[in-house]
Amino acid sequence: MTEAQTKTEITFEDFKAEVLNDYRIAKISRECSLLGRKEVLTGKAKFGIFGDGKEVPQLALAKAFQKGDFRSGYYRDQTFMMAIGQLSIQQFFAGLYGHTDLAHDPMSAGRQMGGHFATHSLDENGNWNNLTQQKNSSADISPTAGQMPRLLGLAQASKIYRNVRGLEELTKFSNAGNEVAWGTIGNASTSEGLFFETINAAGVLQVPMVMSVWDDEYGISVHARYQTTKENISEILKGFQRDEENNGYEIVTVKGWDYPTLVETYQKAGAIAREQHVPVLIHVNELTQPQGHSTSGSHERYKNAERLAWEAEFDCLAQMRTWLVDNNLATTEELEAIDEAAKKEVLEGKKAAWTAFVSPMKEEQQELVSLLNSIAETSSNKVFIEKYASELASIKEPIRKDIITTARKVLRLVVKESGQSQLATWITNYTNKIQPKFSSHLFSQSDKTVLGATTVAPTYDESAEEVDARLVLRDNFDAIFNKYPESLIFGEDAGNIGDVNQGLEGMQEKYGELRVADAGIREATILGQGIGMAMRGLRPIAEIQYLDYLLYAIQIMSDDLATLQYRTQGRQKAPLIIRTRGHRLEGIWHSGSPMGMIINAIRGIHVLVPRNMTKAAGFYNTLLETDEPALVVECLNGYRLKEKMPTNLGEFKTPIGVVETIKEGTDITIVSYGSTLRIIEQAAKELLEVGINVEIIDAQSLLPFDVNHDCVKSIAKTNRLLVVDEDVPGGASAYLLQQIVDEQNGYQHLDSQPQTLASKAHRPAYGTDGDYFSKPSAEDVFEKVYAIMHEAKPEEYPSLY
Repeated sequence: MTEAQTKTEITFEDFKAEVLNDYRIAKISRECSLLGRKEVLTGKAKFGIFGDGKEVPQLALAKAFQKGDFRSGYYRDQTFMMAIGQLSIQQFFAGLYGHTDLAHDPMSAGRQMGGHFATHSLDENGNWNNLTQQKNSSADISPTAGQMPRLLGLAQASKIYRNVRGLEELTKFSNAGNEVAWGTIGNASTSEGLFFETINAAGVLQVPMVMSVWDDEYGISVHARYQTTKENISEILKGFQRDEENNGYEIVTVKGWDYPTLVETYQKAGAIAREQHVPVLIHVNELTQPQGHSTSGSHERYKNAERLAWEAEFDCLAQMRTWLVDNNLATTEELEAIDEAAKKEVLEGKKAAWTAFVSPMKEEQQELVSLLNSIAETSSNKVFIEKYASELASIKEPIRKDIITTARKVLRLVVKESGQSQLATWITNYTNKIQPKFSSHLFSQSDKTVLGATTVAPTYDESAEEVDARLVLRDNFDAIFNKYPESLIFGEDAGNIGDVNQGLEGMQEKYGELRVADAGIREATILGQGIGMAMRGLRPIAEIQYLDYLLYAIQIMSDDLATLQYRTQGRQKAPLIIRTRGHRLEGIWHSGSPMGMIINAIRGIHVLVPRNMTKAAGFYNTLLETDEPALVVECLNGYRLKEKMPTNLGEFKTPIGVVETIKEGTDITIVSYGSTLRIIEQAAKELLEVGINVEIIDAQSLLPFDVNHDCVKSIAKTNRLLVVDEDVPGGASAYLLQQIVDEQNGYQHLDSQPQTLASKAHRPAYGTDGDYFSKPSAEDVFEKVYAIMHEAKPEEYPSLY
């Protein structure tokens, strides 16, 4: 790796060496793009999306980028990553091939296609590195503008570290808030709502963020005239420009081929953001895309001859060459020598990456071929097995699919033969070795995983009186903010009025506007604030006012937060807590329970559904001692119900992944969660009057669900199962049924068909009657259970209808 250097006072010779080194880095990056495309088109790699045409402005960005800073960027920033010393030629190609070894592809261990970059915030045990002593890149994602919300949080963390007392000891994460968050995006992607939402929020918050827009006039084949009003993003954002009377942005436009002006521009932008905590927008225009958007097509199809000729002339590397020669910094011969050396170096790096990629698989191929030939000797299907072995051996460059597919097909041929056990063992061992390369780290594998958290029950004074449940939450948050100076909460109405249900009453006055903060109506960037700050060592709680509004943020939760540990193979984390409230209230927009959609969209985030506020408070206490993200859904109709006030606020911990039996019974097991449990409890009392004894289990958490398999233990006693929830039919109830019947093998103990009871397929209508006729009622539960018992014992429980 060759890192770009910038010195404050240098001689002409030093300056010349630095500039030529920059050119060399850019040329290496360009050659990687050109050769990378060939690797895709010859079939060695699956897909390529490269940073050619953007090299020179990325050099300038790298020069202003300092240790401790963070990048949240676009999937074309390979030159920048090379310039900060975080991407070698061999690593570039390892990523292109999808090498599953983190030592070869440190960006994602083959889990993301090339062009998606990350540095390691964590060591191999999941512990934080010193982020102030390294140059940091948050892990990229493909969804356009999806990097924007996280960028806001990365920048806001600096503001928190600079202005909030009590964080002085967190020296691994910040040097008094002097770090800048640098964002990059393609011009066409500025059409996305996430871009505008983030730009607005950063201007409101006044955070140290420098946003670069790489403008080559196209979004794949679609010209800027169809993307942006006036075809100019900086022009239409002029209203954000700060002035003497109003905060806002510093907005700069610079040509992407003008090396000296780019360097000057980025140095000034970095200083403004770093020193003044003012966001900066740099519109880098007149860029090119020499190979088009990706390996999926050719830009000659949509660019005319005039445009292609202009791109050839104003290619940033061509212009940099001209500048170097015109300013006597290099001769044409010197540059040609650099070009030739770069081409050779890239070719050698590519070969080394390919050899490292295929060598382990060739060894695995040879191992299986040898085993199959040995097994064939004593098999009645010798001819067929030898054919499989020969076909596998003939594959010049095998992949693991070729290897395991062959083994599994041969296994069918040796059933009941002596070789079956040997081959089955090989397949099992191989799968156990290889599968984690593709499936590990969906959740934390550190010693701070939620599954390792201890349970601490709430304690009470003998004379404890019942209070409004929201006071349990409020006083527990008070204990949390006192115990964890790095904790903070923000959301719509979370600050001044103490949230819409008063669970944060008085907290802003006590802990300040930065730690207990109001936010605009912008759910996606509220999530982004939390992700970015959590990636920098803070413990944010992002509040989404109602569960229905989570849909605005579900894409960020799904594509960014839920995949973070997975897509970095455990080398980045964002232990964000998302707080919301939901379930029963009134009408279509404020009483939804789209839990099935949520749990299937955000695997990688824990989903917790406490039935009361004490349980919810215990979840917050548990999560703050772990390192994983979670969504906590408080019961919207539970804040004014009465609960006893615990004496060990901030300390008691609700277990995650553990169900609770809240009523024992003998005839049928009902599994549910949240507000619906109160309805089930009422129905259970009425069922007991007719001789049906129901066992009620509170799921408590949907992800993970019942890690101790207590539900199946209950079914072994009752032999019947009903899952009740207020999601649509086939939503979370179908998931719970699958977990119990399939995952836990609960079917073995069932004497009756397992059933579900959910809401109607439509959203709930307004009013009390709307609730009754849209969601399960106590009568629905009673009659559903009664019907199950009627089928089992018709004489004892005659039909109601």
